[in-house]
Amino acid sequence: MTVDIAPTSARSVATIYNSAVAAFTIAAAWEVGALEELYRERTLDTVEFAERNSLDALSTTGLFRAMASVGLVHREGATVTPLSGFDAVYHNKSFFHWLARGSSELFQQIPRVLRNEQRTGAYYRRDPAAIAFACREIDDITYAPAYRGAIDRLDFPVTRVADLGCGSGGRLMDLLRRFPGSTGTGVDIAAPSLEVARKEAADAGLSDRAEFVQGDVLRLEPRPEFADIELVTCFMMGHDFWPRENCVATLRRLREVFPSARRLLIGDATRTALPDTELPVFTLGFELGHDLMGTFLPTVDNWESVFAEGGWELVRTNRIELTVGEVIFELA
Repeated sequence: MTVDIAPTSARSVATIYNSAVAAFTIAAAWEVGALEELYRERTLDTVEFAERNSLDALSTTGLFRAMASVGLVHREGATVTPLSGFDAVYHNKSFFHWLARGSSELFQQIPRVLRNEQRTGAYYRRDPAAIAFACREIDDITYAPAYRGAIDRLDFPVTRVADLGCGSGGRLMDLLRRFPGSTGTGVDIAAPSLEVARKEAADAGLSDRAEFVQGDVLRLEPRPEFADIELVTCFMMGHDFWPRENCVATLRRLREVFPSARRLLIGDATRTALPDTELPVFTLGFELGHDLMGTFLPTVDNWESVFAEGGWELVRTNRIELTVGEVIFELA
């Protein structure tokens, strides 16, 4: 049987396919510096850029051919210039990196992880260093303004801080700059992320004030360096506390592990209820990805129902809700 495909349908199918390829090239171009240079200079010679950065010229040009196929740039041979949609993609580049570099293996394995018999133990893999790289900028885009407001509202002197799920250490170092003379501890389960954090702290001249320890935030045990910490932050991993009974237990444990804590700031995504055809960038990938990982995404109401039972008082709820129902809870 012969099936005729209308030209408009064929073009739509090609756009879906080419967009998937382009998502990977956006992430790659950001990581090698080409995206930044095009955004800054408004033109890029891909062959010259490749030679200057010891990259394969044909493949580097191919990155921008993929972007040209979906209307982000115009390409004449090796010369690339941005089109109207390019700047919006540039400002959202970290979301593409989270998907294409940090979570690609998870999405590649969808047929396997869908099967119930496979969904036990460590049944999926992601790249924690790549996710940490992306999340630093995602944090700037989404949480930063509300977070700065929460820090400005602190009514006590801050000399010791901790950041849980610290990734590459950006938040901890920002806190140390915000509170001169303070010292802090970053905690993360991923050794590659901690290696990046230690290097960046050294580069920033903060090694004498920042330490980074490997540990599972969900199973933290008291340590001498935790005893006098007044401010604890935990961003973009609070959904890992759930389901409910686990979340309550984790909150109680944090109260015990950080006995001097006067404020706990939890910033995280929450489950959205957006129409399927109106999903902004990141929402679909984040929610489907966490469904595949078997991670429960709580609503704001879910969160607000556990704090008292977990030993904390809710001081303020800051709703952000740009892409994935972002919110910051201020707890005392």
